[in-house]
Amino acid sequence: MEYICITDIARYKHKDRTGVIIGNWLRNRNTIEFLGIWEQLDNPQFKVIEFDDFKKEAGLKRFTPTQKMD
Repeated sequence: MEYICITDIARYKHKDRTGVIIGNWLRNRNTIEFLGIWEQLDNPQFKVIEFDDFKKEAGLKRFTPTQKMD
């Protein structure tokens, strides 16, 4: 299996603004929908109903998910 690390991609794009790049990516409705499908396929514990409420907010200006950078 191969994995894609969005932190590495964001760091490559702009080393000093990695968190901002990831935050903007996570605000995109298409990204949120993709992540929801991925979770449904790979996570038997995924909470679809709770995710639907989250997904409704995606793409709106007030929607600001947070990310954790280690």
